[in-house]
Amino acid sequence: MKKIYKLILLTSLYGTTAILGCKKYLEVKSDARLVVPTSISDAQGLMDDAANMNLRTSPSYGEATADDIFLPPTSYQAVGNTAQDVYTWKPTPYQFVNDWSLGYLAIYNSNLCLEILDKVTRLSNNAGEWDNAAGSAHFYRAYYLLMLTGQYGLAYDENTASNDLGVSLRLQTNFNIPSNRATVAECYQQVIDDAQKAFQLLPNYAAHQMRPSKMAAAALLARCYLYMHNYETALKYAREALALNSQLINYNGDADLISLSSTTPFRKFNKETIWYAELSGGFGVHALLRARIDSNLYASYAANDLRKTAYFRAAAPYQQFKGNYTANINVNFSGFATDELYLISAECKAWLNDVDGGMADLNTLLKTRFKNTATYVPLTAANRAEALTKIRTERRKELVLRGLRFYDIKRYNKEGANINLTRVAAGQTYTLKANSGYYALPLPTDIIQLTGMAQN
Repeated sequence: MKKIYKLILLTSLYGTTAILGCKKYLEVKSDARLVVPTSISDAQGLMDDAANMNLRTSPSYGEATADDIFLPPTSYQAVGNTAQDVYTWKPTPYQFVNDWSLGYLAIYNSNLCLEILDKVTRLSNNAGEWDNAAGSAHFYRAYYLLMLTGQYGLAYDENTASNDLGVSLRLQTNFNIPSNRATVAECYQQVIDDAQKAFQLLPNYAAHQMRPSKMAAAALLARCYLYMHNYETALKYAREALALNSQLINYNGDADLISLSSTTPFRKFNKETIWYAELSGGFGVHALLRARIDSNLYASYAANDLRKTAYFRAAAPYQQFKGNYTANINVNFSGFATDELYLISAECKAWLNDVDGGMADLNTLLKTRFKNTATYVPLTAANRAEALTKIRTERRKELVLRGLRFYDIKRYNKEGANINLTRVAAGQTYTLKANSGYYALPLPTDIIQLTGMAQN
């Protein structure tokens, strides 16, 4: 354990210098000789470093930019100038620590893990351990590339993705290799390549939900293809994941419920959780004790919808969100769960004109969310357009503050939804128009200065 701790500490320092590319930190290279990672257990230790791979590390800038929350005047005045600029969609200078540095440290650790394994021969007596470490590295690299690309790149559009700027494809630990922005198409292809390798290498079920699995890799591929508007392939991988775990928490009473009225209603690592991760703190705009839920969103829940109790608590005259799968009122869940997969499956089926199949998936989910003392009336749709509207409405209501709404708005607007966002702050109204260039969020100032990469 002591050796692994030193390894993780040195790797974190070394990874940070790789991300920043700053010459003054070159002495870390010589320090790294004190502990040389060489074994499969060393590689797995990097992947099991939850503090750098899972906990409060998922990109959250987009969540602060989306429309599920707002800041009341007192909260707006309490946050700093940078957070106020973020809230009102103004480009603002910001530096380390941020979503970029957190994501690329996880990517660096993944690259280091793969480079260690390149020097370890895969044999029959170590194949399982080798595959798990390698599959985990490919999974984490794919996950962070997907979420960073979705945040800092424009929405995927097959007509422009080969020219639109994405993020930097850092596939080696060598920090002497210059950082350049790849295209959105190249970033998505790298995500697919890595996630498919993870799908092939990982076991069906992980030893713990903090570790990725084949099921998690399938969920990642389903999400990726959904953002690419490739609904047929997204459905394929959603089915792959649901074949391994299709369990849902029954909100009427379940071993994974603490109490719907509790400030932490759900148990951590519950049956719906496929892979556990948490949103970063970001700029603090979406902090649960500061932000309030959009009033129209809250009003959209039916009286017998148990999510209204499980997800929210009164903060007069508004509502706060509390429905995390983290068992922590202050931390947002951002991993993969079966409820998201049912919604992906439903939406894909509807898009592919299987309206009845899409609505059946949606109703399977919703039945577990509605009071069983009242008669549940299944939702129906007369056509594809009506089904998509209802499914996407429920997707928003189910996946509140999981870091997905920003990506969904971008995707819907590319399909003509024309969602314009509006916020009022300090007596002034701000609008973010559909398909605005600001949907590719500004990169950190220090990264632009150090690398010379183009700013959004």
